[in-house]
Amino acid sequence: MILLLSDLHLPSTPSPLREGFRRLLQGPARQVQAVYILGDLFEYWVGDDLGLDDYAEEAAALRTLTASGVPVYFMGGNRDYLVGKRFAQATGVQLLPDPLRIELGGRATLLSHGDRYCSDDRAYQRWRRISRNRFGLAIFGLLSRQRRRKIAASLRARSNSDKRNKAEAIMDVNAQAIAAAMREHQVTRLIHGHTHRPADHRVHLGTQRGERLVLADWHPQRMEYLLIDERGVAQRRLLEG
Repeated sequence: MILLLSDLHLPSTPSPLREGFRRLLQGPARQVQAVYILGDLFEYWVGDDLGLDDYAEEAAALRTLTASGVPVYFMGGNRDYLVGKRFAQATGVQLLPDPLRIELGGRATLLSHGDRYCSDDRAYQRWRRISRNRFGLAIFGLLSRQRRRKIAASLRARSNSDKRNKAEAIMDVNAQAIAAAMREHQVTRLIHGHTHRPADHRVHLGTQRGERLVLADWHPQRMEYLLIDERGVAQRRLLEG
């Protein structure tokens, strides 16, 4: 059994979401073969030095889980793509590229955070390319902690403002981009998050039919994850502690 989740957006301040994530690591995650986190675990991540301080309890809980023998895999999202080697060393989590093709429940599956496939949102895609520029990231890493926090807060505010002024359709994945990716990687199943639109979609792949599973974003009243094995897929909700 494999457990997958994404888009928890854990804040750096105390939150029911953080408590829920730790309960997940201490409970359901101990009953599976592996855990895959497909991005935006954190509301923002502006460096391992800050993040490991802000999320010390979560890092410790991840370390306890991986030390118990359950592997945890992490794929950066648009909010936490700066998660790096120090985080991996501190937690025992293994970092993944985006996208990644794996065998999951006996079926070839493509995993992604999902934002790369929102190709209709051209402004966001430009920002995505710029924000991942290696030179720019190196300069950003040299800034003070306070400065990095201020930049992150400003970017979050701008992102929220932009979303209010964009059509809903362009913030979802592009159907042609999804089909092209699935054909390129020779899979009939793709699992992603990012869009905050959990659902199971059918995908036409010429003579084949595929499926696209969208992971649920977390809210205090709804903390969901996906379980997959050879028998199929099951959505689960974290019970109150």
